[in-house]
Amino acid sequence: YNTPEFMIAFHGAAWLGGTVTTINPAYTAEEIAKQLHDSRASILVCPADLVDRAREAANGTHIQQVLAFEEVEGDEAGTVGVEPHDVVALPYSSGTTGMPKGVMLTHSNLIANLLQFESSGMATSEDVLLGVLPMFHIYGLVAIVNTGVYRGCTVVTMPRFELEQYLSHVEKYRVTVAHIVPPIVLALAKHPVVDRYDTSALHTIFSGAAPLGRELCQAVAERLGVRIKQGYGMTETSPATHISPVDDESDKHGSVGHLVAGTECRLVNTETGLDAKPGCDGEIWIRGPQVMRGYLNNPEATAATLDADGWLHTGDVAFRDEDGHFFIVDRVKELIKYKGFQVPPAELEALLLTHPAVADAAVVGIPDDDAGELPRAFVVLRGEASADELKAHVAAHVAHYKRLHDVVFIDAIPKSPSGKILRRMLKEI
Repeated sequence: YNTPEFMIAFHGAAWLGGTVTTINPAYTAEEIAKQLHDSRASILVCPADLVDRAREAANGTHIQQVLAFEEVEGDEAGTVGVEPHDVVALPYSSGTTGMPKGVMLTHSNLIANLLQFESSGMATSEDVLLGVLPMFHIYGLVAIVNTGVYRGCTVVTMPRFELEQYLSHVEKYRVTVAHIVPPIVLALAKHPVVDRYDTSALHTIFSGAAPLGRELCQAVAERLGVRIKQGYGMTETSPATHISPVDDESDKHGSVGHLVAGTECRLVNTETGLDAKPGCDGEIWIRGPQVMRGYLNNPEATAATLDADGWLHTGDVAFRDEDGHFFIVDRVKELIKYKGFQVPPAELEALLLTHPAVADAAVVGIPDDDAGELPRAFVVLRGEASADELKAHVAAHVAHYKRLHDVVFIDAIPKSPSGKILRRMLKEI
């Protein structure tokens, strides 16, 4: 949950030279256990109401202690030697494809991104931030938790998003900068309840984690009288690589802004492997001080994402206009984004294949105005099973946002000669 205790626990562990792997509190015990096994975590810290699930997940892992947040008295902790390239954060991401992997982010990675956020003018000591973005997610961790502490902002925490409570907090605490995701932007632009609340202190909305269209940007800017800015990045880049600076008056709605300081970017033609011509689409490649060390215990995935020259291949396609603004146009990678959360198709496909009636399966994202994308499964049966049965089978093992929206039965999953699922064909069905 988003609480002040989370901020204390994270920075306390970092101060002591520890590595923190953050976990979604919506995860099932099964999902938590997978991350604990892979990360080899030794201490699990959680809110008191999650202790039972935490203990269940910790059983059989390397966890030595399960600690619940509570007030305690004690002596001031000492410090240990911390090197800039020591891993401090280990969030899990699916990257461009596949199962979730531990992303090794160092002290220098996170500090670099803090300074890059600072250079964009995103927050000052006079600002009030509302911490509704999940703090276990790299966006919330850096843009709100770390930036808030570093810049001396007031940070108001919300354990979970609920629109009227969110608006009430904006009014009561005179929130000035809102770091949110597109589904919340949609609510602020269109929901009638917004008019009941005083949002006049709000001067800037910053949206990330998924693309936000030009029309929605304009709608919320006009309704609330705010500047709306976007950014781009990924867990593997700590996360920001592009930001629309606050003082940029161009307001190119739909753009994710310019490159942040100290960062290089190439747009590469996905067919030729050469740099795309000016104004043409290309896959974003990033090189900079915020780029991860690699994936934990996974040199193959690291090599597939980080090349020998240090370029991180993002899997996202963009173009750059004549003013240096970047616009995201497509995604090479397979990842589904549900309300800003990552939904790895490979994880859901693996679960479907454990059902005795399923011969083959593929999962893709389908567009949705509210969620961004919803997971749809295409299933080849070898026995009797209903769509509801398969949806329930998956739901029993995953967090709520990973649940299947619907199931489509087909005769065969389209694949390339090498066996790769042709997801674009499935999206056209």
